[in-house]
Formats: sequence, structure tokens, C-alpha cells
Amino acid sequence: IDFKGVNMVINYDLPTSAVEYIHRIGRTGRAGHRGKAVTFFTEDDKPLLRSIANVIQRAGCPVPDYIKHFPRLQSKQKKKFIKKPLTRESIRTTPECFLKKAKRKTKTTKENIKDKKKVKEDKNGSKLQTS
Repeated sequence: IDFKGVNMVINYDLPTSAVEYIHRIGRTGRAGHRGKAVTFFTEDDKPLLRSIANVIQRAGCPVPDYIKHFPRLQSKQKKKFIKKPLTRESIRTTPECFLKKAKRKTKTTKENIKDKKKVKEDKNGSKLQTS
């Protein structure tokens, strides 16, 4: 799939291999156009960074020195990361106040539905007891 006009890619999840990284950022810079890629990483991602940094450096882009000195990933570790990527907590982009407001609204809606059911039961001849 070729998306025209993509000039920036943001990786919130570090790719598990250099090949996957190239595939992701390849959405920018198609047909000779320039593009940017931003990748976020955590302490747990450090073993994966070195191979990606090598690809970036070979492409002629700057790589911070501290990343170049990370230890190399052993083949067993690499296979493990590819088979089972790191599990992460979910990321929410919705502010907490909006989530709380939606929860209150849902709760109110459920209460209204219950009240309507009670009214229907009352109309059908059932006796309702209110406390």
C-alpha cells in the first residue's frame, strides 16, 4: 500500500527488528521525497535498539553515541523478541476528565432504561414497590 504525502512516521512501539523498522518508516520518503521518523523507546527496548541504530547509521543519518554502545542482542534473545514482543500498558490519548464524564453519562443512561422498564411493568398491571 502506498500512501502519498506521508512525511512523518511516529513509532509508539519499537519494532522488534531492523527489517520491521525499515518497513514502517518506509512510508515516508517514497519516490525520492524526504521524510522523518520518530521512535519512542523504553529501558526494556534497549536490546533491540542497536540493530536499528546500525541501519539508521548506514543510511547516513546521525545516531547518538550512547545507543551505539548498547550491547549486541544474542540470536536467542532476538528470536524471543520476535516471537513474543514486549507487553506494554495501554496508552490513552483521551484525558481522564472526558473518560469520567462518559462513564457518568453511561451510568445515567442505564438508570433511565431501568426506570422505563419499571414504568412498562406498572402499565402491564404489576405492582411496583418503591422505597
